[in-house]
Amino acid sequence: MINEIIQGDVFDVIKTIPENTVDMIITSPPYYGLRDYKVSGQIGLEKTPKDYVNGLCDIFELARKPLKNTGTLWVNIGDSYNSTSRSSKSDKKYYDKVGYDLSFNARIDTVKEPDRKPLKIMSNKTLMGNPFRFAVEMIDRKWILRNTIIWHKPYCIPSSAKDRFTVDFEYLFLFSQKPSYYFKTQYEPSKAKAKGVKKDRVKRTVWFIPPSRMPEAHFAVFPEELIEGPIDAGCPKGGVVLDPFMGSGTTGIVSLKQNKNFIGIELNKEYIEMAKKRLQPFMAVDSFFE
Repeated sequence: MINEIIQGDVFDVIKTIPENTVDMIITSPPYYGLRDYKVSGQIGLEKTPKDYVNGLCDIFELARKPLKNTGTLWVNIGDSYNSTSRSSKSDKKYYDKVGYDLSFNARIDTVKEPDRKPLKIMSNKTLMGNPFRFAVEMIDRKWILRNTIIWHKPYCIPSSAKDRFTVDFEYLFLFSQKPSYYFKTQYEPSKAKAKGVKKDRVKRTVWFIPPSRMPEAHFAVFPEELIEGPIDAGCPKGGVVLDPFMGSGTTGIVSLKQNKNFIGIELNKEYIEMAKKRLQPFMAVDSFFE
């Protein structure tokens, strides 16, 4: 199970991971109502945001068993608007030009935007607030929210909407199970000068990180830089990092680069094949995935 990607429904697979074996979890689940991955059991197309949030939180409740008491949980999650299918002609032209859509963590050719109409339970065009709903529900379930990190994307695709600003950030939440947990303090250069010398300071919570892509697949992937710090902070050398929504395998790549192990869970076969190709150069044995 170590350094493998397990195909299946995360609700089922996560129960098979042995108790107290995972040092940290980091993941980016599908966002609500934005993509139809054409896979049975997918997350993100629930009837309401409440159903979506409850489903995600149920998954992380199951993850408590394999996650060590000293472990942390890091979740990258974005928001969505209560509106009809949003792709305008100008959006499509821009996406076709660059080959991918930075509004989403992953896109492959078989992924489609679902047909949808505004939900009647909230006002049309409102930002649904799903990251906030998720964070509050996690707190209510006794997870400890330690940080809200802002991932600022300096090269985001401009919105075609003329009645609001372009959204150029997403959230990365850091949770722990207990008040005391494993955490390797991260530092960054300080702008303050002391006797002419710049000192390092504890890392801040607004991170300027450009989105990345996999050109051969028109695939906007989880940027390595976004999770390098968290994996360094949350997992000791030789430890295990779990990603319940493995996608293109970036969590595995960063873990291996830092001499750590990974466990991935992924529902989509096509994603797993992409991840295999990306991970192979970093594996210690050629027989991996055979």
